[in-house]
Amino acid sequence: MSAYAELHCLSNFSFQRGASSAKELFERAAQHGYKALAITDECTLAGIVRAWQASKEVGLPLIVGSEMHITGGPKMVLLVENLDGYQALCRLITRARRRAEKGSYELLFEDFSEPLDGLVAIWLADTIHCDADGHWLIERFKASLWLGIELHLGPDDQARLQQQLALATRLGIPAVACGDVHMHARGRRALQDCMTAIRHHLPVAEAGRYLYPNGERHLRRTAELAQLYPTELLAETLRIAERRFDLSQLKYHYPHELVPAGHNAASWLRKLVEDGARWRWPAGATEKAWAQIEHELQLITELKYESYFLTVYDLVRFAREQHILCQGRGSAANSTVCFVLGITELDPSRSKLLFERFLSKERNEPPDIDVDFEHERREEVIQYVFRRYGRERAALTAVASTYHATGAIRDVAKALCLPVDQINALADCCGRWSDRIPDDERLREAGFDPSSPLLRRVLVLTGELIGFPRHLSQHPGGFVISEQALDSLVPVENASMADRTVIQWDKDDLDLVGLLKVDVLALGMLSALRRCFNLIEHYRGTRWTIATLPEEDRKTYEMISRADTVGVFQIESRAQMAMLPRLRPNTFYDLVIQVAIVRPGPIQGDMVHPYLRRRNGEEPEDYPAEELRPVFERTLGVPLFQEQVMELAIVAAQYTPGEADELRRAMAAWKRHGGLEPHRQRLTERMLARGYAPEYTARIFEQIKGFGSYGFPESHAASFALLTYASCWLKCHEPAAYACALINSWPMGFYNPDQILQDARRHGLEIRPVDIHYSDWDCSLEATQTDQPAIRLGMRLVRGFREDDARRIETARQQQPFASIEDLCLRARLDARAREGLADAGALRELTGHRHRARWAVAGVEPQLPLFADQPATQEEVIPLPLPTVGEELMTDYSILGTTLGPHPLALLREKLKFLRCRSSRELADVEHGRLVSVAGLVIGRQRPQTASGVIFVTLEDEFGMINVIVWRDLAERYRRVLLQSQLLRIDGHLESSSGVRHVIAGRLRDLTSMLTGLDVRSRDFQ
Repeated sequence: MSAYAELHCLSNFSFQRGASSAKELFERAAQHGYKALAITDECTLAGIVRAWQASKEVGLPLIVGSEMHITGGPKMVLLVENLDGYQALCRLITRARRRAEKGSYELLFEDFSEPLDGLVAIWLADTIHCDADGHWLIERFKASLWLGIELHLGPDDQARLQQQLALATRLGIPAVACGDVHMHARGRRALQDCMTAIRHHLPVAEAGRYLYPNGERHLRRTAELAQLYPTELLAETLRIAERRFDLSQLKYHYPHELVPAGHNAASWLRKLVEDGARWRWPAGATEKAWAQIEHELQLITELKYESYFLTVYDLVRFAREQHILCQGRGSAANSTVCFVLGITELDPSRSKLLFERFLSKERNEPPDIDVDFEHERREEVIQYVFRRYGRERAALTAVASTYHATGAIRDVAKALCLPVDQINALADCCGRWSDRIPDDERLREAGFDPSSPLLRRVLVLTGELIGFPRHLSQHPGGFVISEQALDSLVPVENASMADRTVIQWDKDDLDLVGLLKVDVLALGMLSALRRCFNLIEHYRGTRWTIATLPEEDRKTYEMISRADTVGVFQIESRAQMAMLPRLRPNTFYDLVIQVAIVRPGPIQGDMVHPYLRRRNGEEPEDYPAEELRPVFERTLGVPLFQEQVMELAIVAAQYTPGEADELRRAMAAWKRHGGLEPHRQRLTERMLARGYAPEYTARIFEQIKGFGSYGFPESHAASFALLTYASCWLKCHEPAAYACALINSWPMGFYNPDQILQDARRHGLEIRPVDIHYSDWDCSLEATQTDQPAIRLGMRLVRGFREDDARRIETARQQQPFASIEDLCLRARLDARAREGLADAGALRELTGHRHRARWAVAGVEPQLPLFADQPATQEEVIPLPLPTVGEELMTDYSILGTTLGPHPLALLREKLKFLRCRSSRELADVEHGRLVSVAGLVIGRQRPQTASGVIFVTLEDEFGMINVIVWRDLAERYRRVLLQSQLLRIDGHLESSSGVRHVIAGRLRDLTSMLTGLDVRSRDFQ
């Protein structure tokens, strides 16, 4: 049997061409006894890291390469044989990608003028009359050029083989066998045909000229290849495969320019840390803090990560100089060095955080520092990075966007010629919350016949396509910054956004090749906090910061315990608000637990109820060994955080810190890739050997698996809890400024401006309407006779109104007040759209009266012709117009502003709702547990958490507050259309009331949207 190495193979990172993953390809190649496998995706290395991992898992060598086609010239496969060749290939791909639009490339002859040492070229000649291309390639690649011969059981294989061999002899170059592989097995041919049709925007039935004539472009058995190719062509593959490069040879270096003259990276970092320690602790740091700093600096220096910390410090320094709020989070909060550098705000010396969660010698992998910046000003930080390091040395990391069920079924159904209405119905069957193909019951409900052969083909192909990479998108803010040009490490291409470039590797691939990522992330709450601080300073003259807010404020915790948390950070969701009256936080650490406990990890690990029972004194704390008391005492014996699981492994199973971090990584990935079994065996054996009961070790491991469903690290929860407390304090003590800041920072959070304003009105705040005499673009504060100012709505709330128009109104108003509609429109240069928007918003009432008059008045505004510029405008006769009704005002408010300062819509419908026996949210307070009730409200949110087993949580709003509804999975399936499409929803069910938390358990749903008569009310739906 002839030995063979495949030298031309596409994975599914050749988007909509390759029909198999790298793992599938390597597993099949190993089964067939191949000696090596080249992954040669078209003008990209996006999938090469995953191919490298698959290669190591299977034990089959990887050859790095890429298929390329010169514009107007030859097609070839370039294979890498050493580091120089790898860098040359990266530069070629970068040039070809950067000169073209995203998603395409343009490779030119002149791109090959630079040295190509270390590259092997396999020429894929498409005709026998191409000697000129051959001579050009020989001149460029010399002895590193082969002619690739690809045979796929075509009608003229033998003739083609002889013609290609003759061409190779004529030019004096060796020939080699290649497979042009697009899939690991012949069974993927239907998917490959479908993807080809999708790529060309054609139905499969019309894509014949683009489809391959048979399914032979798969990894074939070597015996089959031996029947097609001469032995010498197969042997030649092995000679080329010996000249291969391994990604482990890549060397990444950090930027050097952050170190001033007279220092090296280590000494400069130490100086900054010492200065930061004096800033953080003016009275002097404790011995414990200095010992921790020395420990961290020693490890940072040993692992040579000083420049990475300096890079992150530089970004934070820039942001603070520009008055951009920022805060580090995640595992970086475990680091005292990050704290004294100002990267994080949580003092690790005051808590029991684990530094090895952040940086570990055994792990020897780059740290990952996430820094949140104001979401509206993060772009300033991103452009600072590009300016400082240049686009040659800084780029955003990519995210490999994959097919989900809805997108996959749409593309496949379109390719198989289903009508548009059926395509939409099929996509709806997938639902917004599932990546599975719809079951037969759902299909029948939508009017489909599940036994239809065409429908079965659509569903089978969809199932194969789900999870395939679809395209490369940019990470929200993950930067890779390098000392050398980035395209010597990884190809760089254009992002879809202007002034941005991205590397071709997914963010999850960077650790595997040793590249450091700095996350420049956006957080809307930071924008809201900065705006709130500015509003308070302008109105009261007091400047607050997150650090100066009073700590452990009793009134703030009382507000939190009442679940009065609409609009605050992290604890505003339906599930969080249900937990607050039960947990009743009264310290900062309680907030840390609150942030973390309503997460899939603790819920699926059955940790929530034991913790609550112990907190409420309903069961004793349980420590199977005294050595575990320091680990779990702060959470009453229940593991709630990833760090505690790591500490448990260290204390009870004698793990090293590095082994404990391996456990953390296995927890995070076990549902996708497995990998927990070795830890189960190791933990069990070691804990049993040290005297722990088998029942306890089994229970602990089940809880560890729960953390695989998104267990929350304590460091992350603590960082978020700082912002949670700040937002709660501001809502409690400065509610007007806080609500105003939230609206000005929207979109963000769970609640839209209408819900924020309704909540503010329920708290007794005065809300004043949009008015061109007083309103700015943003909402603002105005003095009242009470301690709290009024909120003046800004012109940003007027749908379709432009900020430039608002700024011109502000400027003209500062010069002198507006005397008339004509004066306003002419001095502010408002076009018809802007004039009509202000009229419909009721912003002209002081100039014209009600909305009908305003609309009439702006319709008559025309610019004066030059000839009549000095003449007074003609006064039109006043036409009596009727007042709009309350209902008309309400509908116009919602359609133009998205909110109303008049009566709540349900206040106008209350009498009708009483007739339907629907209770208000206020009346539910007097209903005992278990009673049957009917309620109705505007749907302001639907949630279906992944831990809820299909249960949907619905939030309704009426004129008195909110009503929480639980819809069990079976009921949600029966009433799916009503549940997902209703704006005004009636629920018949029974009331559950416990510990101050009330829910209506739905038994029947009814759509009452027709009662709103066109009211524009929009919900915010989350997974």
